[in-house]
Amino acid sequence: MAKRAKRRTAETLALPMAGRVAIGAVAVAAVGYGLLSHPATVQPMRKASVHEAQASSSPVYVATPAHAAAPAPAPSPAPAPLVEPPKAVDGPGAFVRQVVDYASHQTPGTVIIDTRNTFLYFVLNDAQAMRYGIGVGREGFSWSGEQTVARKTEWPDWRPPPEMLVRQPYLPRFMAGGPTNPLGARAMYLGETEYRIHGTNKPDTIGKRVSSGCIRLTNEDVVDLYERVKVGAKVIVLPASARSSASNTRMPSSGPKIAEAQ
Repeated sequence: MAKRAKRRTAETLALPMAGRVAIGAVAVAAVGYGLLSHPATVQPMRKASVHEAQASSSPVYVATPAHAAAPAPAPSPAPAPLVEPPKAVDGPGAFVRQVVDYASHQTPGTVIIDTRNTFLYFVLNDAQAMRYGIGVGREGFSWSGEQTVARKTEWPDWRPPPEMLVRQPYLPRFMAGGPTNPLGARAMYLGETEYRIHGTNKPDTIGKRVSSGCIRLTNEDVVDLYERVKVGAKVIVLPASARSSASNTRMPSSGPKIAEAQ
């Protein structure tokens, strides 16, 4: 009886144990299937090294991609200085050497001196002339008439005539040609007189009545006129006013040598 009872008890316990084993087998199979179907989702974990931990805590700088720099614009050139027309040194603008309209029936190459307006005209043709600003004789020393260019001289010497020395005894009796000479760079002598068309070392006297009867131009202008005027050219000196007066001596086209117009 006892053996029978023990066998029944063992069979009773054996049934549940078999079920447990079967359930466990099923669970293991399910877990294995899951591992096989999702292998990428399971990653082994490892402890980071000291160097890796320091690297992960350091700031990371990402370099900006280099681009080709645009070429710098070329510097613009400085504006060229403006070129001005030639001017008489220190002279008013009206006395700048220039070609002007000038109706004349005189032969080209004739010199016409407008004493009243302090201009000298070199006739180019029937309708034009080269105009220069000039200085003329002061009160009592102006004159009018016709002469010819007797000779031409570069950097002329100066010998004041006796009449001038009487009035101005302090003047030198002779002065060699040069920059300090009052006759300037060039001189054109008129006929047999002591009158000249000449330069000056005092350009501020252009446009004024300061001479003893000679006609003066700036050195720049007298050099230009000197190259144009020929020996033998006619020179016409217009009166200072429409009516001749005591201060405007008439000079005949041919006559004795005259040192000064008194």
